[in-house]
Amino acid sequence: MNDELEHVVTEGLDEIGYDLVELRQGGTRSRPVLEVRIDRRDGEKVTVDDCARASRALEARLDTGTLVSDRYVLQVSSPGERPLRTPAEWRRFVGRWANVLAPEFGGRFEGEIVSLDDDGGQTAVVLRPERGEAKRIPLAAVKEARLAFRFS
Repeated sequence: MNDELEHVVTEGLDEIGYDLVELRQGGTRSRPVLEVRIDRRDGEKVTVDDCARASRALEARLDTGTLVSDRYVLQVSSPGERPLRTPAEWRRFVGRWANVLAPEFGGRFEGEIVSLDDDGGQTAVVLRPERGEAKRIPLAAVKEARLAFRFS
């Protein structure tokens, strides 16, 4: 991924109050496809209007630069099952459920994000599964994590 492109997209979204969740580049050299997943900072669900607003803001930036071909395709969407990568993202979603892959701690499971703590320079998340006791897992041991949808 082109760091400059990611910077332009992140900056453009930041100006209108959205966070970049994921940026993927695909397609062909002559017809690149940019997939941009965004999230709202207020915790509300991303709407079609949010995607249209973000798309217009990003197109204004991308159309004036040389980072992508003139024939690029921009796809802006909601985060869906949002990945959790940074300690800030884990903190933001305390109280929500996550689907986590941590082979050293029992493989794949779902749990409620209870807290995030720093013990001796190692950041760890505390997850409480639906049944059983809470698990403390160092973020370094988490191979993959996404928010999980729970139906009330």
